[in-house]
Amino acid sequence: MKLYEVAHSRAGDKGDILNLSLIPYDEKDYERLREKITASEVKNHLQNIVQGEVIRYELPHIKAFNFVCHQSLLGGVTTSLSMDTHGKSLSSALLEMEID
Repeated sequence: MKLYEVAHSRAGDKGDILNLSLIPYDEKDYERLREKITASEVKNHLQNIVQGEVIRYELPHIKAFNFVCHQSLLGGVTTSLSMDTHGKSLSSALLEMEID
């Protein structure tokens, strides 16, 4: 199944750093996502986009995650020739990840 079937995401950016939230639709799916969606899995899934480190922050009180992806926006808004220099559409890319 695709991640978008059990969660939604938002994206943000600052310079060359992409920030992705991951929030399950149903809180009961939080633990399953905690096991399956690791920083290394996100980096592997976005390997053609994320060139640097991925750090996962767990937010158990609100049943959500935050992934900070370094070196992800081709230098950032002021230096990139990319069509989406802000990385807003990359939340959709994350949600295309396959999970068990």
